[in-house]
Amino acid sequence: MGNHRPHAEHGSHAHHEAPSHLSHKALGEISLPCMVVTCSDTRTEDTDTSGKLICHLLKERGHSIAAYHLIKDEPKDIMRLLREAVQQVATQVVIINGGTGISRRDSTFEAVDGFLQKRLDGFGELFRSLSYQEIGSSAMLSRAIAGLHGHLIIFSIPGSQGAVRLAMEQLILPEVGHIASELTK
Repeated sequence: MGNHRPHAEHGSHAHHEAPSHLSHKALGEISLPCMVVTCSDTRTEDTDTSGKLICHLLKERGHSIAAYHLIKDEPKDIMRLLREAVQQVATQVVIINGGTGISRRDSTFEAVDGFLQKRLDGFGELFRSLSYQEIGSSAMLSRAIAGLHGHLIIFSIPGSQGAVRLAMEQLILPEVGHIASELTK
């Protein structure tokens, strides 16, 4: 009888700790300063519904918009903005929409891919898998990519509203806080 502990105390530490996947999800609630970039040869600020949607979804989750840019799909312009973002400690997340297809003018992928120091290959893989469930085999044409450069977390996603909503709601917003916390380790 001397070794018997009361039932309420038995394993009490295990009951108070949240499973690791839940504590990681809680990190998704931290506020991060974000740069939103739309790469398009045809959109204007008035017609940039995807850029506006990204900004809206970020703000809705408590993140701030440190900067918004609407640029042509030109690698030199994309690289200039990414280099500027690295210099700004106020920006932690860059979300680029547009230019991820396979047409001759789609060059965002090459610019972003060449800039990344660490790639998050799972992002593109998951994005295409989720897209496949919605749009079928044409999902393979998406060159969505994500990764890190210094303190920056960079996502490059297609410019359609459906793709933006899918990427933001199912991948970026649930994980961006976790990714940011990993960068501080």
